[in-house]
Amino acid sequence: MSRHDGRANDELRPVTLQRGTNPYAEGSCLVRMGDTHVICTASVEDRPPPWRVGSGLGWVTAEYAMLPRATTERTSRERRGAGGRTSEIQRLIGRSLRAALTTFAFGERTVRIDCDVLQADGGTRTAAITGGVVALADACAWLANEYGVANPFGRLVAAVSVGVIQGEAMLDLCYLEDKHADVDANIVIVEPDRFVEVQGTGENDTFDRSQLDTMLDLASAGVQSLFREQRNVMQA
Repeated sequence: MSRHDGRANDELRPVTLQRGTNPYAEGSCLVRMGDTHVICTASVEDRPPPWRVGSGLGWVTAEYAMLPRATTERTSRERRGAGGRTSEIQRLIGRSLRAALTTFAFGERTVRIDCDVLQADGGTRTAAITGGVVALADACAWLANEYGVANPFGRLVAAVSVGVIQGEAMLDLCYLEDKHADVDANIVIVEPDRFVEVQGTGENDTFDRSQLDTMLDLASAGVQSLFREQRNVMQA
């Protein structure tokens, strides 16, 4: 089957990473993957989570939110705290970003990555991870410079969605594809090729080992392209 935007099954949507988009944050990145746009900001707080107090170690965590008109219909703000879906996404982003660090020995501080979806067209959590890593890298460099600690950032992490639609495996699903997918998955990889997380679900059908292997291969190749985009913007 042909994709509605004409992409090949193994082709990412156009990707743009714009570093330093928030002048006030210790790190920031606006990530665009097709029509999905997410602003990621990293803030360094001089306090750790309560369970880290006295350890001498810091922490990295994430928060995720979607603006009310990020989608075709207005979504109410979560004023009473994160809902179940939002909490699950936040935990995924936090786990993924922590995999980029080689140490938490940067003092009892918290690096908080806020991922706010400006426009959603599928793959918001994977875009947040990919852009959040760029913001985290800059915040870690700021930490090292400001406090004289070793830079805790060690490696790139990126994420992408994959799925099966009418028997065909496809990379980087937009909303319409995700909506009709028989199987969808989110794959997070730390460079060069180790998995942080594999979230796969048979939404409308089951899948076999061969299909899973195909999706993992598609994701691995797509993430290598995202690594190149991250390196390019971080070296600029």
